[in-house]
Amino acid sequence: MATARDIMSGGAQCVNENETLEAAARKMKELDVGSLPICGGDNRLKGMLTDRDIVIKCLAAGGDPRTATAGEFAEGKPVTISADDSVEDAIRTMQDHQVRRLPVLDGHNLVGVLSQADIARNYPEDRVGELVAFISF
Repeated sequence: MATARDIMSGGAQCVNENETLEAAARKMKELDVGSLPICGGDNRLKGMLTDRDIVIKCLAAGGDPRTATAGEFAEGKPVTISADDSVEDAIRTMQDHQVRRLPVLDGHNLVGVLSQADIARNYPEDRVGELVAFISF
């Protein structure tokens, strides 16, 4: 049975909770990703930041991405999965929490991010539609 570690995108880079949203947006562009884990000074996961958060919660609300920090957008405890959890557990977690990306932890260390696309690439073709239906809003 495949685990999150087997199919995740490894080497996840964080945006520090004290970095500005402008810096986070640049990092997203550089990495060609739509979200970044938010990590604290203690190197612990504080949340997830999406490009949509920057646009809707900051820009559209009249905020300034040059002064707003990533930590201001870390809402509650992030939904995560353990690196050794099964892909089926990851799918259930995504479905239960209606998220498309899960930070993958090994103990307290962030080791990667598992996305809906990672699962779809490694899931039997006849079940990909089912996967999308389970996770889509």
